[in-house]
Amino acid sequence: MITLHDVTKRYPDGTVAVGNLSLEMPSGEITVLLGSSGCGKTTTLRMINRLIEPTSGRIDLDGKDVGAVPVHELRRGIGYVIQQSGLFPHRTVAENIGVVPKLLGWDRKRQRARALELIELVGLDQNMADRFPSQLSGGQQQRVGVARALAADPPVLLMDEPFGAVDPVRRGALQHEFKRLQRDLGKTVVFVTHDVDEAVLLGDRIAIMEQGGVVAQFGPPEALLAQPASDFVAEFIGGTRGIKLLSLRPAHAVPYVELGAGGMQGWTVRTDDGGRPAAWVRPGAPDVPVEAVRPDGTLRDLLDSAIASPARAAVRVDEQGVLLGAVPFDTLEDHLPQPARTTAEA
Repeated sequence: MITLHDVTKRYPDGTVAVGNLSLEMPSGEITVLLGSSGCGKTTTLRMINRLIEPTSGRIDLDGKDVGAVPVHELRRGIGYVIQQSGLFPHRTVAENIGVVPKLLGWDRKRQRARALELIELVGLDQNMADRFPSQLSGGQQQRVGVARALAADPPVLLMDEPFGAVDPVRRGALQHEFKRLQRDLGKTVVFVTHDVDEAVLLGDRIAIMEQGGVVAQFGPPEALLAQPASDFVAEFIGGTRGIKLLSLRPAHAVPYVELGAGGMQGWTVRTDDGGRPAAWVRPGAPDVPVEAVRPDGTLRDLLDSAIASPARAAVRVDEQGVLLGAVPFDTLEDHLPQPARTTAEA
């Protein structure tokens, strides 16, 4: 648990970056600090590992005042990932990952073994261990940055816009890869972003911050989307709250029907020898690719699948990708959320 008690950061010119901020960030969860530039979210993050010292207030990590812990000792238990991966250009991938273990006195064999383990964990090939950062793509460098932060198995991970400099396609892959990692590792993560969709995808809880480091609303993503606490929150999230809510609702909550011989609206699904859907087909019409939705998919995935389907139905498959059935658009429509209106929308 990370707890901020009336934390303030005031600079010599009188600028208040963070003012009297109190916040609890639960252990084993991803807490997202979300806001526009200059709202104090990065300053808040850096005060946790004392890259910036607060002017007043107190920050506790598992009940212990971080200000009373020697900086080098504090940072050994905190991984830190920034927007630009920050890798040492003249060290190999394995050497970059082994920086903290080396400082902790691990022998070379143990450093190497840990590096190879983490390279695989973050979804890279172990043959990249001896490459240099310049030989990697931006997305690969960011994965190495995450691996380096995890090298000494810290209980806390601070992430400052870690995927912001990566192109949209690779960014999406990195976000889902990190979400998978978090399910396996259960770290206490503080994640800074200005991207609402990223916050909704990754956050167990989101703190939306206004200028001066003031929290406008704090809670689970679904609560913020369904019931924004103020016009500021509603405007910051934007006018697509209902669509964003879809990405939080599980696909398996919506019943599907088996596709009989007649299919739907004259369209049937052709499958391969393993029973995996390949295309929507109808006599006299060109085949249409299937966008199948797995059990861990969302209502957003179902909606996308239904919209792309000539039969106006989403296709459901099991964990192995084998066809289960289809969800007609009318059935899906009954499960679409209706977010609450705010004063600004009334």
